[in-house]
Amino acid sequence: MAKVLISVTHLLGTGHLSRALTLARAFSRAGHDAHVMSGGLPAPNLSTEGVTLHQMPPVKSDGVNFTTLLTETGLADEAYLSGRKAFALEVLNSLVPDVFITELYPFGRRVLKGEFLSLLNAARDMPHKPLIFSSIRDILAPPSKPKKALEAEAVLAGYYDGVLVHSHESVTPLGISWPVSPMLEEKLIYTGFVAPPPAQLHPKGEGKGDVFVTAGGGDVGMDLFRAALAAAALDRSSTYRLLVGGSDSAANILALSSEKQSQNVIIEPTRPDFREMLTGAKATICMCGYNTAMDVLQSRIPAVFVPFDAGGEVEQTLRAESLSGRDGFAVVKAQDATGETLIAALKDVCKTRPAALAEGHFDGAQETVRLVYAHLDARA
Repeated sequence: MAKVLISVTHLLGTGHLSRALTLARAFSRAGHDAHVMSGGLPAPNLSTEGVTLHQMPPVKSDGVNFTTLLTETGLADEAYLSGRKAFALEVLNSLVPDVFITELYPFGRRVLKGEFLSLLNAARDMPHKPLIFSSIRDILAPPSKPKKALEAEAVLAGYYDGVLVHSHESVTPLGISWPVSPMLEEKLIYTGFVAPPPAQLHPKGEGKGDVFVTAGGGDVGMDLFRAALAAAALDRSSTYRLLVGGSDSAANILALSSEKQSQNVIIEPTRPDFREMLTGAKATICMCGYNTAMDVLQSRIPAVFVPFDAGGEVEQTLRAESLSGRDGFAVVKAQDATGETLIAALKDVCKTRPAALAEGHFDGAQETVRLVYAHLDARA
């Protein structure tokens, strides 16, 4: 049995933490001692079954400004960040893991560079150094300057045994979004997509035939929800179900409820049976974060992607565009999302059911466990 520690800090939505927990649960199911150290806001809706969660003093971004870190009450100052670092080092040193995984870093989370480097130095200096991996999604935010890619490579060369890329190279190679040098190429380990097992139809049939509208688990998406309300007013033959997430969900649900123009709209908080409901849906209008894309691909329902692009973000746009060539998928830019454009895109995507990906494409969590354990065996 190996002891595995995954360090992750989600700053806006909960996708990074969700993926880290999916990996940790896979390690746990395989008989390993799985730990997740989370540095973002608590997300009690996510399952920690079989996993020990270590909640750091949390931070979040100032909206899409990822260079400014906030606490739940104000600015995260140096004293607060020092407390985080001390907490993280205590967890690492008390666990003495066999495997240490940093989610996204060093490809992102540069605002927490000091914290991650402290952990990496401590891990490297342990008498029995753990295997160290970076865990990244299919598509990254491209480096804004060449030196950022070079800095990431320097950290990878100095500390890491490999980079776990949670995609299929044939579907979304890392080079779509990040420059891949010969040195980096040697460290890349494609695992397949990380997703929970495919959901079954909802046992009570809830959501069957509805158009689902979702913006993930963060405090974003009001423009998308308002465009969906306009679409519902134009398309009264369908029920539009808006699932609103984030810490401001209650206030946002009240606001949207006061703005709806027709009765064929259900507005409610995100819910744990969302994936089961999605399998019976007519279609979805959604953003295109990693976990949302996995849900859509597994459920094989038509989708209109409205990728999040505020603050110059391009990750979701790149992912949506890579999927839009497949039957049953379309992309509407956020700035173009209106009732009319969403209805037109829905009519188009609903003509064809999306094709299934090849068997095994979503086994990334289990494959990650197998690949990491193979590295442990090779070192023994």
